[in-house]
Amino acid sequence: MLKTFHVKTDHHDQMIDVTSQVQDWIREEGVKDGVVVVQSMHTTAGLTVNENADPDVKTDMLRRFREVYPWDHPEDRHAEGNTAAHMKTSTLGHAQTLLVEDGKLVLGTWQGLYFCEFDGPRSRKFVAKLL
Repeated sequence: MLKTFHVKTDHHDQMIDVTSQVQDWIREEGVKDGVVVVQSMHTTAGLTVNENADPDVKTDMLRRFREVYPWDHPEDRHAEGNTAAHMKTSTLGHAQTLLVEDGKLVLGTWQGLYFCEFDGPRSRKFVAKLL
């Protein structure tokens, strides 16, 4: 079972909680126990599991990524000018593997699954595979 999800980002860099989208799909498929692999289809957008209770975590993470990987660097040679977005995605990762038990994602109390845009705004997609 492979599912493609579509995400429309509104900002240059952004973290979008996609936990409920993936959870709803798992419920629709009727899967009770297994594994779901979720993968970004882009080299400038990734996925992470992180806190979903305090929105300042997202704000702080995006700010820190900008500090570590500034958008304009005089030695960057990539013609598109988005080397920082590639670096952020490589650091964060393009995929997550999550457990499913009793039809629900196995996540900690404060955890959520985030699609992370680093070169937006754009129309994006990620895929999920249930095993």
